[in-house]
Amino acid sequence: MPTIDTGDTAWVLASAALVMFMTPGLALFYGGLVRSKNVLGTVMESFVALGVVAVVWFVAGYGIAFGRDVGLVLGMPAGLGGAGADPVAFAPTIPGSAFAAFQMMFAVITPALIAGAFAERMRFGAYVMFIALWSLLVYSPIAHWVWGGGFLGANGIGALDFAGGTVVHISAGAAALAAVLFIGKRTGYPRRAYIPHNVPLVLLGAGILWFGWFGFNAGSALGANALAASAFVTTHLGAAGALIGWLTAERIRHGKATTVGAATGAVAGLVAITPAAGFVEPLPALLIGMAAGVVCFFAVGLKGRLGYDDSLDVVGVHLVGGVTGALLTGVFATLAVNPAGADGSLAQVGRQAIAVGVTFGFSFVATLAILKVVDLVMRIRVTPEEEEEGLDVSEHGEVAYTLRERSPRRGRIPAEMTEAELQVLREELVLEAAARVMAEVRAGDLIEAEAKPVRRVYRQA
Repeated sequence: MPTIDTGDTAWVLASAALVMFMTPGLALFYGGLVRSKNVLGTVMESFVALGVVAVVWFVAGYGIAFGRDVGLVLGMPAGLGGAGADPVAFAPTIPGSAFAAFQMMFAVITPALIAGAFAERMRFGAYVMFIALWSLLVYSPIAHWVWGGGFLGANGIGALDFAGGTVVHISAGAAALAAVLFIGKRTGYPRRAYIPHNVPLVLLGAGILWFGWFGFNAGSALGANALAASAFVTTHLGAAGALIGWLTAERIRHGKATTVGAATGAVAGLVAITPAAGFVEPLPALLIGMAAGVVCFFAVGLKGRLGYDDSLDVVGVHLVGGVTGALLTGVFATLAVNPAGADGSLAQVGRQAIAVGVTFGFSFVATLAILKVVDLVMRIRVTPEEEEEGLDVSEHGEVAYTLRERSPRRGRIPAEMTEAELQVLREELVLEAAARVMAEVRAGDLIEAEAKPVRRVYRQA
């Protein structure tokens, strides 16, 4: 009779909390990368998944993923009714409810990852409907195929995925590609510049993701044991290697090592090490990370040539990083780390490739079908006018940042401003700037060499 271990239970519950914290981290990471008029809309796409997907998981998702197997394809949906105080076969030393809660957090963050691909152009109501259907019809079946006793995992072909390279990242990356092809490009892409509005926010979000990923990977050992410690170390080395690999490639290619590049490279490494974390030793983990950093850097650079508008590089980081990590798991896995795994071999690489292909194909096709259904029920994409206005106002009626008015009403911070009020404020700012420039010119404080850049600033204003 399985016995509950309090240490294992404590670690898995703590890991579930860490994975839950990754979703707000993702919100900040994505939110900083978009323009300021879309930051709330982007943050909401991550945050709302904590509620919507959790309910779907409770009602049926958990049962489909981890219920009694039917033909190596699906589990019997039974909600969380079978996940109570007693252990389950997948985690014999912790309560079933702890296992279900831990897996719930994986289900939550996966559809939120997809949102980065179509950031700044999808209606909020359509997005909510999409993630509910996607988590039920795509994520849960794939989780069953790999982890729940289905045909891709140990009971089937024997593909290895310790913490979600195929289940989370490849499925989300394939769905992201399908979504951007279905929804189309942002207005003005690629002529218009889409510059991240808050880079420190990006770095903070990436740091939270890195922190939470220790629960994501080391928690997947489902116990406070040597395997968890090994996964903890390999997780960090994978991220570190990718950060170095990305910045090296970026410096060689563009002459600068950027902050956004450092954050994106680290995330790419975390993605790539996810399937391998519990199967490889530290040096291979570092090599997997470095390879992912370089490969993902060039993959992100290809999107312009290929002509698709992946707003926040979900395809280049999560799909390409997930595929890189899944295949290299087949190369570097060793039974010395995890007796439940396999040794690296050409045959194991083949098994990994099958899992990659099946996951990509199913997620891509199923996502297109779901998007079509959602679009028939409610229009998916915002109008060009709403896109220009920004999703914060058009979808949520809010603004992320307010500015103190520089006018006779100085000192009052408006909760919201109409377009007419904003135009008046712009005119006041231009007149104030012009008055300051003219006063300095008249006073003789500006020499001719300095006057030219001042005039350029005035013309831009």
